[in-house]
Amino acid sequence: MKISARNQIEGTVVDIQKGQTTAHVRIAIGDNAVVTSSITNEAVDDLKLKVGDTVFAVIKASDVMIGK
Repeated sequence: MKISARNQIEGTVVDIQKGQTTAHVRIAIGDNAVVTSSITNEAVDDLKLKVGDTVFAVIKASDVMIGK
C-alpha cells in the first residue's frame, strides 16, 4: 500500500471497542503511548483487525490542537 500521508506510525492493536456504527481502535506505539482511532465497524471488518495485529496509524490533518 502506498499513500501520500507522511505521518505514519507503526504500532500494535491493543483494543477494539465496537459501538453502534463506529469502533475505537487503540494502537500501542511504544514508550507506553497509545493512539486511538475512530473508524467504522465496516472498516474494522474489512481490514480483519484483531488485537495483536501490527498496523499503521496514518495521520493526515491540517491542524493539531493541544489543550490543557
